[in-house]
Amino acid sequence: MQKRTLFAALFAAAGLISAAGFSTASAAERVYVAAMDAAYPPFGSQDMKTGKYVGYDVDIIEAIAKSEGFKVTVRNMAFDGLIPALISNNIDIAINDITITPERAKRVAFSKRYYIAGLGIVVNADNNTIRTAKDLEGKRLAVSIGSTGEEAAREIRNAKVRVFNSLNECYLELGNRGVDAVVNDIPTNDYYVVTAGKGKAKALPVALTAEDLGIAVKKGNTELLARIDSGLAKIKANGELTRIYKKWFGKEPPAELLKD
Repeated sequence: MQKRTLFAALFAAAGLISAAGFSTASAAERVYVAAMDAAYPPFGSQDMKTGKYVGYDVDIIEAIAKSEGFKVTVRNMAFDGLIPALISNNIDIAINDITITPERAKRVAFSKRYYIAGLGIVVNADNNTIRTAKDLEGKRLAVSIGSTGEEAAREIRNAKVRVFNSLNECYLELGNRGVDAVVNDIPTNDYYVVTAGKGKAKALPVALTAEDLGIAVKKGNTELLARIDSGLAKIKANGELTRIYKKWFGKEPPAELLKD
């Protein structure tokens, strides 16, 4: 009886060791799911030839993953679904030109900033009536759902705010004369007016706000957040973030971004 108990204990211990070894291997090989709305170039979009997701955000999260020794796969998801997906554990990471705000920080945890942005204005190329932020008063404004552009637009006096599911829809409505302006992040606006909107739209030299962009994870996921912050610090220090920034925006990143 004692011998059988001893053997059983040994086998049980061996089983636990094997199980522990399997768990460790699985954890090491885990692939984190990073989601983004692939309709925000140059931050994120889909290459129609290869089907791959490309952009500043893609390069940043992949560089962080490489520096920290983990893997990441990018998934396309509507912008307003990102935070709910984090909370419900459907994704691990959200990186999508997401501004760090006190309201969002109540629901998810943010990394250190990886981009300094601001809200700007896009109008049709022949529009000479909107030149300043004050000129937006009483105008028809297009914004993407759940964005800080929507929050800012609703603060503009007598503005008629129209909310769309994607940023592309905002620009299309502008081209169709259904709205007078689009309120959105400056780098995305700038990219649009030199690509799909070339000759049809213009970005005004007006910054409505200055904003820090962060990478979001579920609240309480301190281990993943620490790895992201660690990797972000590494790519800032070794010049990789600067290389990625210049690739997508054609200029050096601001010095204050690299100090964090």
